[in-house]
Amino acid sequence: MLEFRYDTQMLIDGKDLDEIAIRKYIEGNFIGDSLLVVGDDTMIKIHFHTNKPWELLEYCSSLGEIYDIVIEDMDRQTRGLQG
Repeated sequence: MLEFRYDTQMLIDGKDLDEIAIRKYIEGNFIGDSLLVVGDDTMIKIHFHTNKPWELLEYCSSLGEIYDIVIEDMDRQTRGLQG
């Protein structure tokens, strides 16, 4: 059993996005690991392992339009099933 089950990825399209502020907010408010926040002031890519991807989606949608959303169940993948 993995500590954090869902590999959650998305793009945020917005204005005045702050990569450092977004990273700090996620680190301080969500439980998970393998966080990547990269981009510029109009486009940010998020990658995060968590057990509650819906919470991350809700936060990111408050920053701009989210798309290319991928949520993969890594527990299923380790058992040889489609994630």
